[in-house]
Amino acid sequence: MFDTMTMTKAVGAVCGSLLVLMLAGWAADGLYTVGGGGHGAEGEITQAYSIDTGAEEAPAEEAEAIDVAALMASADAAAGETVFRKCQACHKLDGTDGVGPHLNGIVGRNHAAVAGYAYSDAMAARSAEPWSHEALFAFLENPKRDMPGTKMAFAGLPSPDERANLIAFLEANP
Repeated sequence: MFDTMTMTKAVGAVCGSLLVLMLAGWAADGLYTVGGGGHGAEGEITQAYSIDTGAEEAPAEEAEAIDVAALMASADAAAGETVFRKCQACHKLDGTDGVGPHLNGIVGRNHAAVAGYAYSDAMAARSAEPWSHEALFAFLENPKRDMPGTKMAFAGLPSPDERANLIAFLEANP
């Protein structure tokens, strides 16, 4: 079954395949390598030419200030109930804790104030501060950015109207 000729063919096929693979890798590196490759200082990428358009860089736009009080005045608690469905996976309004603490009476309550819930160090550090409309508004936009180190994995609510409606709903359900 395995004679010398069959073994020679098999070894030749493997060696030929490896040679083709090696040459293909070498060709791909030559075609698709990105980098300076000796065209500047260590790690520096040099540009062959630049075109001056005469325009200066535009200053970074500042985020416009949102009037939270005005948004809260026009907030719709019924619409906030719909937004709360995104929160129901972790939070409850029946006084019991889930993955996250219950949210009964959250508006006006201090941070990390639910007894028996294991808060993150970041949340516990703010335990003397109350959850005002402004604090909830900022936190709900992006929890990780507002409170680095929080255990809350939710990405946030980018819409100011959704945040205001949610806060109105939470305030209406003490």
